[in-house]
Amino acid sequence: MITCYIGIGSNLGDRQAYIDKAIAALKAVKDVKVTRVSSIYETEPVSDIPQRKFLNGVIEVETAVNPRDLLKELSRIEASLGRVREKKDAPRTIDLDILYYGEEIIEEDGLVIPHPKICQREFVLRGLKELGRV
Repeated sequence: MITCYIGIGSNLGDRQAYIDKAIAALKAVKDVKVTRVSSIYETEPVSDIPQRKFLNGVIEVETAVNPRDLLKELSRIEASLGRVREKKDAPRTIDLDILYYGEEIIEEDGLVIPHPKICQREFVLRGLKELGRV
């Protein structure tokens, strides 16, 4: 099993309910065990598009699922919770991003790990620090 960190966020509708549903859906994925969840923080959007504040946090999981398949599962969960990808940085019901997958470094089309914007997102660093990753 590999320790993986996933960023979670929502800024549409009942933000906390979407986060709770996403965590529950992640717990139901075979070979993924949610071990800890950071506090959830209200944050300003990082976008030029006017939008509501986010709720954000970080989830720690233990997984035997490979990174590409984990990304597919996260996308499936997002879609099941109404995530629509119309424009980059647009408001969303739920956002799930792989931040770290063990100590692996991956640079593939559509999958970059560690997530390239970790250091630009204070809320991610805060959640990772709370979980002891940074």
